[in-house]
Amino acid sequence: MRLRTMLVCLAVVPTVAMTAQVTVTAQRLLAQAEHLRSDVEAGKRIGVPLVGLLTRLQAERATTAARWSGTSAVDDDLREERAATDRAAAALRQVSGNDSSAARPAGEADGSLDEVSARLDQLAAFRKRADAHSGSAEQVVDYYTGVIGDIIRAYQYEFSHAEDAELAQESRPAIAMFSAAEMVAREDTFLALAGPSKELASTGFSGLLDALGTHRYLYDTWIVPYLSPAEQASYDELTASDAWRTKTRIENAVVSSHQDTASGVKLPADVSGWRAAHDAFAPQLAALNADRSRSVLAHADAKASELETEVYWLVGGSGITLLLVTGVVVLTTRSVLRRLSRLHTRTVAIAEETLPEVVARLQRDQTVDTQALPAVGGHQDEIGRISDAFARVVAVSVDGHRQFAAERHGFGLFASGIASRTGNLVTRQLSLTEDLQDAFGHDEALLAQLMRSDQLTVGMRRQIENLLILAGGEVPDPHTEPMRLADLLREAAAEVEDFRRIERHALDEASVQPHVISQISHLLAELLDNATRFSPPRSKVVVRAELAADGLSIEIEDRGPRVAADGYEEMNRRLHTAPPYSVLAENAHRLGLFVVGHLADQLQAQVTLRRSVYGGTAAVVILPSELLVPTEREGERVPVPEPGQASDRDPEPATVVTPVRAPALEVRPASAAMPVRLGTERALPARTGHGDGARPPLPERVPQTHLTRQLRGPRAPEPDAGQDTATPEEVADAWADYEEGTQKVEAELRQDQP
Repeated sequence: MRLRTMLVCLAVVPTVAMTAQVTVTAQRLLAQAEHLRSDVEAGKRIGVPLVGLLTRLQAERATTAARWSGTSAVDDDLREERAATDRAAAALRQVSGNDSSAARPAGEADGSLDEVSARLDQLAAFRKRADAHSGSAEQVVDYYTGVIGDIIRAYQYEFSHAEDAELAQESRPAIAMFSAAEMVAREDTFLALAGPSKELASTGFSGLLDALGTHRYLYDTWIVPYLSPAEQASYDELTASDAWRTKTRIENAVVSSHQDTASGVKLPADVSGWRAAHDAFAPQLAALNADRSRSVLAHADAKASELETEVYWLVGGSGITLLLVTGVVVLTTRSVLRRLSRLHTRTVAIAEETLPEVVARLQRDQTVDTQALPAVGGHQDEIGRISDAFARVVAVSVDGHRQFAAERHGFGLFASGIASRTGNLVTRQLSLTEDLQDAFGHDEALLAQLMRSDQLTVGMRRQIENLLILAGGEVPDPHTEPMRLADLLREAAAEVEDFRRIERHALDEASVQPHVISQISHLLAELLDNATRFSPPRSKVVVRAELAADGLSIEIEDRGPRVAADGYEEMNRRLHTAPPYSVLAENAHRLGLFVVGHLADQLQAQVTLRRSVYGGTAAVVILPSELLVPTEREGERVPVPEPGQASDRDPEPATVVTPVRAPALEVRPASAAMPVRLGTERALPARTGHGDGARPPLPERVPQTHLTRQLRGPRAPEPDAGQDTATPEEVADAWADYEEGTQKVEAELRQDQP
């Protein structure tokens, strides 16, 4: 994950979380406010009809009980009460939705108003039973009590406010006040049911005592402790009135002065003052209940407004906070990313440009500009500390490369000195061998041994030159004139011990600059030596040279073992990578590829190893055209082919090859084959006789003598070779690849033939 994405996520995740939380909170508050608004609306629309119906049913119940008990002059009051009850029921039905013209409020989901309406449907039947005195008075009273209980439960549901604990706590006293008022109304009903006889059945008296105790408990426990100061003042005024005192006195008298009779319970005479006292305190009690209900509705409305305001502030504050957070995140992210981008750009520039240049200068033993390297600034922030850490890493790396370059340079100087002194000794050895050849050339056996020693010494010189090249030195080049391409191939082949297996094809006339002859010859000699060592002993190694679009193309093809593709990749990597001395030490027995790579780098040449179509390896060398010199074709000169190998101007076209790599070049002991020293560019004088210490003439190869006996045909009498004791095969094979191509030696050899 990118750092930009991480920083954005660090900002987006909390922002999204806060936005989600604000959204959820706002929705919850708005839903709560909407519910409160709905409660207020339902309380205003339904609460008033419910309370009105509640009051009318309580009055009708008491009047019905009084008529049942035989109280006189209540018929007119009963008709009025029933008419008022019907009007209140009609008003409730209109708002509750039972009428077809009214819609059902959302707050009536529990069906409590449906239960009230269902009980009201039975009102007419119970009125008839009351008028006919059918059944018992308790059944009629219980019906009215049940309807009133349903009304109180419906009212309680409308004012429950379960979503708001404060309003729920405030609404409980209101419900308790209606319940307490109902208990007082039940007392009034039971006392009215006692009638003129002031006698109640046992069940009626029990109901009277339950109502009395319940309403006192409700006032003492659930109402008075929760009244507001204004409500408390109204309640104190109510309880201090004469009517309330009379009520309390009558209740106490009923409890303490009743008499049990055979038919029920005889109430005391004090109950006669109940009706007047009830009619006096009932309006005050109803007003107290109504004030509490209105207070709850007003508080709910204010709470809804408060919640809406809170939502507005929450959304506005959250929006501003989000804008600030977004701005801070954007600025911080841009600042951090800008600093990181500068650090990245600087780090990449140092890693890809400055540091490689510094390392290269150190390897060339040049001075380094320390101002171009990063410096420790002592920063305290995280990015600054990373920059300082990188500066320390660069400093340590540069110091290490400086020390390594110094050691490498010192070791290179040491190795170059050793190689130069050893090379001088080898050169003296070659000069001594040449003098011995001149002095003892008449002894063919000794001459063969001297030529063998000469060839081994040439190989030793090439290995010493390898050390000099790898140590950073230069191969001395004695050439002062350009060299023909055919002669260059011959000189390179002469450096190889098994030179007889090399077929040379110089397909174009060209010459190379004199100052690079030794380097090119050494490069080709390493590749040819590798090809002869790692191909079958009887197979040929073909080297072709021809002009190409980019310069001179030289292709060396062998038929060695098959190499895998990754093997070619590894060997080509060695050709293009300067190894440290540790790698050279681990590969001391196979340094050829490293030497070729060094020489190719000095010559600006390209060397590629790939698989040959014959299954072996093809090494392709591309020399730049700057190293070439045009060569004029010699008109009358026809080179004489060397015995046993192809001509330098063999017109056979070059074979297209595919890449394969034989095992890496190795420094191995020389084979037992007799070599000829061809690396020295000199021509031997002709051997004309045995007198005066002159060398004997060189013998020629006799046709068909190299064939098996079964393939030999009749041959002409062989010319007298003089007193030469060496066989023609030995001498011809020994000198096959020597510099005998000069015109003088070839003419002398032809003159010696019979």
